[in-house]
Amino acid sequence: MALSLHGIALRYFVEVARTGSISDASARLHVAVSAISRQIARLESELGAALFERRPRGMALSEAGERLLAYAQRSLLEAEHVMKEIGGLEALHGSMIRIASSEGFAADFLPSAMADFRRDHPGIDFTLLVMSPGDATLRVRDGDVDLALTFSLAPEKGVKVEHTERAPVLALLRADHPLATRARVSLADLKSYPLVLPEPGTTIRQLIDITCALEGILLEPDLTCNNSGAMYRYAQKCGAIMFTGLLSVRDRYTDDGFVALPLTHPQLRQRSIQVQTMAGRELPPAVRAFRDHLIAEIGRGKPNLPAGKRITT
Repeated sequence: MALSLHGIALRYFVEVARTGSISDASARLHVAVSAISRQIARLESELGAALFERRPRGMALSEAGERLLAYAQRSLLEAEHVMKEIGGLEALHGSMIRIASSEGFAADFLPSAMADFRRDHPGIDFTLLVMSPGDATLRVRDGDVDLALTFSLAPEKGVKVEHTERAPVLALLRADHPLATRARVSLADLKSYPLVLPEPGTTIRQLIDITCALEGILLEPDLTCNNSGAMYRYAQKCGAIMFTGLLSVRDRYTDDGFVALPLTHPQLRQRSIQVQTMAGRELPPAVRAFRDHLIAEIGRGKPNLPAGKRITT
């Protein structure tokens, strides 16, 4: 069995698990269907258990397959990092760190954090994938990335939370807005003014929609958008109110003429920032170092609000 539980057999198994089809795995790997079938059959024979349930519309993992998949993803990730770090462990030279991130972190916070880290460790390279919070968590759970920086509303199976802290939703207003001198505001206060809302499915939009439903509030945005940079620029130009987390705008919003106000609704304080890794995985030195740097950067300078505009959670 030991000979099969690494290398080619595991790679073929993981790809079939991801695609749900030997033919699709064959196309992605550029390997003959028969070769993949042989390796899967060999694994099943040596383990003494079926790894997949064959169904009319594809292949679904069995309970044994689910357990093997978790092992396989960790094993392949660790092997990849070992290959890249040989000869440069002390300086972390030659390492690639793959990150999945919610869109809100990708405009300012993460690029700055990566640039600062790379000044101290010039041999480190990064790959950054920007996607929805749920997709970022799936990528780190499945071993496609080393770290996820994302927003979360609930615990996730198969993921280790390396760091978490509250990330309440704030109202971002231009300093000349009529409500800008308030200590805090409600959605009812805001509904009569021009608004910008993120698209449905984001954590901010989910919490706003829940709050509106509970309190009977109807918000009619001037702009609905799936890009935080576009929303930010629109709010800056025309004075519309935008909703955001502090970390997404922390290093620029005061210079850009905004104030950030807490919202009164408890539902809008339920969101958390999470740094996530794959459960059960021993992180390579480079990933551990960047994880620690990222956590330190998240905590730096909080709460960074103007006088009288402090967050209370």
